[in-house]
Amino acid sequence: MPTQIAVRLIQCVLTLLLFVPAMSLSAPIQEVAELLTHPENFDHHVVTVVGQVTNLQLATNRQGQIAYGFLLKDQAGTIKVIALGKAEVQEGDHVLVEGIFSKLRQVGKVIVFNEIKANSIRPLDKLNPDLVG
Repeated sequence: MPTQIAVRLIQCVLTLLLFVPAMSLSAPIQEVAELLTHPENFDHHVVTVVGQVTNLQLATNRQGQIAYGFLLKDQAGTIKVIALGKAEVQEGDHVLVEGIFSKLRQVGKVIVFNEIKANSIRPLDKLNPDLVG
C-alpha cells in the first residue's frame, strides 16, 4: 500500500503536469533517483525536481548572507538543496525546485556530493490551491 507521502507526491506531480505548459521551467522535471544514478549527465546543468522538504536548516554563508538548506525527498530518493535568502518553505512542504545540480562541490576540506543550488523554490500548494490535493 502506498505511503501517504508517495500518494501526496503523485498528486503533486499530476497537478504539475497540468501546469507545465503554462509554467516557464528551464528543464523537464526529473526524479531524484535519476540525478543520483547518473550525476554526470546533470552536472552543472539546470534541473527541476519535485518533492517534500525535510531536515530544513537555516544558516549564514561565508559572506554573511542568510541561507538555508534542506533534504528534498521524493518517492525514489533524497537530495540536498541549498538556497540564499529567507526560507519561504517549511518542514513537510511539497515543493518544485529549479536550480543548478552539482555532482561534487568542495567547501574547504569538505566535499559535498549531489546537491542542487536552487534558483527557485515554489510550494506546490501555492501554484493553484484548487487543484493541489
